[in-house]
Amino acid sequence: MNVFITTYGTRGDVQPYVALGQGLQAAGHHVTLATSERFRGFVEEHGLAYGYMNDGLLALLDTEQGREILENTDSMLAVVRRTLATRKQLAPVQAALLEEGWASARKSDPDVILFHPKAYGGPHFAEKLGVPAIAALVVPMLLPTAEHPHIGFPRLRLGGWYNRATYRAVRVLMALSAGRHVRAWRAANNLPPQRRLDIFRTAGGAPIPVLHGFSRHVVPVPSDWPTIATTTGYWFLAQDEHEGVSTAIEAFLEAGPPPAYIGFGSMTGGFTEDLERFIIDALREAGVRGIVATGRGGAPREAIPGTVLLIDQVPHDRLFPRMAAVVHHGGAGTTAAALRAGTPAVTVPFFGDQFYWGHRVHALGAGCRPIPWKKLTVAAMAAAIREATSDPAMKRRADELGGILGQEDGVGNAVAAVERIVQGG
Repeated sequence: MNVFITTYGTRGDVQPYVALGQGLQAAGHHVTLATSERFRGFVEEHGLAYGYMNDGLLALLDTEQGREILENTDSMLAVVRRTLATRKQLAPVQAALLEEGWASARKSDPDVILFHPKAYGGPHFAEKLGVPAIAALVVPMLLPTAEHPHIGFPRLRLGGWYNRATYRAVRVLMALSAGRHVRAWRAANNLPPQRRLDIFRTAGGAPIPVLHGFSRHVVPVPSDWPTIATTTGYWFLAQDEHEGVSTAIEAFLEAGPPPAYIGFGSMTGGFTEDLERFIIDALREAGVRGIVATGRGGAPREAIPGTVLLIDQVPHDRLFPRMAAVVHHGGAGTTAAALRAGTPAVTVPFFGDQFYWGHRVHALGAGCRPIPWKKLTVAAMAAAIREATSDPAMKRRADELGGILGQEDGVGNAVAAVERIVQGG
């Protein structure tokens, strides 16, 4: 069958879907993945057909203004303010993304559409084409439950009504952000009006199946999630047996005890010399060697001690299992990679679901209490690195959890679920 997958966002919003696409193709299906133009090469390198979507929204978030928007969304009130303040600015980009996603979907002639919630056109494209839609989520943030509130809201002891209300509030925010574009698109394509923006129901009210690309051993499955929801396990890319680390990294690893990895992805808006110095000081105070992912290469620079190696980037699955600890921003993908590696983590969340993942890792006993980026100090980072690299109970728990996740076949489970849904099972 032809499978159309649509997603949008940073690397963490794309890589799991590439992994899922690979699994579907290995099972004999043809996959088109539509996402931002900046990931075209990444998609095609992994053997999937690429569907065009513009890079405008991500380009905005790369700017200083965009980073300020993101870094000031650590509360739902801030998210509301951001949504209202940026509606007019983002409107042309959002409308274009909807049309581009639709063009890619039609071209792929799909038998089923899988969609990330940020690619909110997915269920509407499926309705127009008369094919099944499946919501594919890598963060437990949209399917309502009475057992706990949405991850962006405080855990207040007000009961199930409050918990469910937080999910309704998020749907309202989604409608404020994208609802008018969806309504306009549906009208232009002769589809009936949709009363509310609910990605888990069709316009006619029928439930849309949900795949959760994370592990039930990391995220407890609520007892009131509907039967249409399947938690498959993480969607990891298949390891390339010929891919390894560079000779420089290998030599550094062999030259001393296991180091700590420190990398924050694209969160810092550029790896400055001040940030380098901050990290080096924390590693020195902790008494631990370090591999620091700068995102701009590892060329030797003055005053970089021999106990620290600067690198550009490296596959997490190759490096993390050999680390004494992993210090990261708490993105869903990086969190999953550190957990599967069985390596204790220090989470430094910047915004959004990163706080949730940091607290989950700590609650599972596989990492330190998260330190928000805005509260990070040299002393705090050093103390956390010392704890993560020296606490035997934390290491044991990380090892145990890594062993469990290593046995899960999240991609295989998801492929089986997609086939079952399309076949009407």
